[in-house]
Amino acid sequence: MTSIAELIDITKTYYCLDCGVCTGSCPVSKVFPDFSPRQIIERSLYELEEPSDNTIWSCLTCAQCSVRCPSNIDFPEFVRLMRDEAHALGFNGVLAHNGMLQTIMSIQTRDIKQDRTFWIEDGKTTEKGEVFYFVGCRPYFDVIFRDIDAGSIKGARNIVKILNACGLEPVVSNDERCCGHDALWNGDEEKFKQLAQLNIDLIRSSGAKQVIFNCPEGYYTFKNFYPKYFGELGFEPVHILNFLEEKISEGVIQFEESQGVVTYHDPCRLGRLAGIYDAPRKIIEAVPGLELIEMPRSRENGICCGTSGWMNCSSCSKEIQMQRLNEASNTGAGSLVTACPKCQIHFRCAKSAFDLEIEITDLYDIVAERLKIAQGS
Repeated sequence: MTSIAELIDITKTYYCLDCGVCTGSCPVSKVFPDFSPRQIIERSLYELEEPSDNTIWSCLTCAQCSVRCPSNIDFPEFVRLMRDEAHALGFNGVLAHNGMLQTIMSIQTRDIKQDRTFWIEDGKTTEKGEVFYFVGCRPYFDVIFRDIDAGSIKGARNIVKILNACGLEPVVSNDERCCGHDALWNGDEEKFKQLAQLNIDLIRSSGAKQVIFNCPEGYYTFKNFYPKYFGELGFEPVHILNFLEEKISEGVIQFEESQGVVTYHDPCRLGRLAGIYDAPRKIIEAVPGLELIEMPRSRENGICCGTSGWMNCSSCSKEIQMQRLNEASNTGAGSLVTACPKCQIHFRCAKSAFDLEIEITDLYDIVAERLKIAQGS
């Protein structure tokens, strides 16, 4: 456990100017006035903040406040550490979906047998090799959210198709575990470390030198937190978008012509936290006939999909999702494209609940369905 005074020192929260830019930027504050990053910081500086404060669980950790903060305070990290303290004292947020996702994470810390590769079909994979495809929790999402067609495993199948088309047969393993992102951000550091160690051991035993991710959360967690807790990994985390951007620039990947107008949603972990903005746009623009129209709030100003870590999903979350989907519809685009499995689930859930017209499309479905490999490559 870390005292609040230590958290303030670690995250340099004492640099706060009390300007309110964080609260004015926060999508939660716009819907839920009782939530204010500035007030949480202020209470902590005056030693009034308590780990029992429920408002720390309403934060989306989307970093919208941090990119605008004139003092460069890392508020999401402050909240993450506050949640560590709260969890250790027995205080937690409200679990979404009756805690089903947290239960699945916990089960994966044990010695279990999984059928994580049921979806591969005719994709070419291997048990050992230099490239490991970290699928993430999509096989479980596929089962849980199948009734609203939200957690489709199709995206993972298309990643294998894309890698195969580029001449790679990735390692895909039944022994892969959750990356631990949600446990880490919900205050359960011990569970995160258990899951992470299992994944590191697995990947090292596979002989992989690169690990490819399509999930922004998995990529960000491996890239930033695995080395922080475990040191040198012995393999390189690579996001599939950077991989695809490189293959397109080399002329290896080309696309069939396609007609349509789309808009792109920047996932928080992929955009503000990992800094990947250009690659998805270059991929969309590389498809002949496909037009990209930006929403008013995009790139570093993009709005979160409304919930994080399967925690505190509420009417506030739905309002944020509705605002984003209406913003996408107002561009005139027929489809909102996302590169994050969770964003896809949350937006499709809102679309299903409110019977909206705009389609929610996985970026990797667009790539795989229009993919062609340049002759001689």
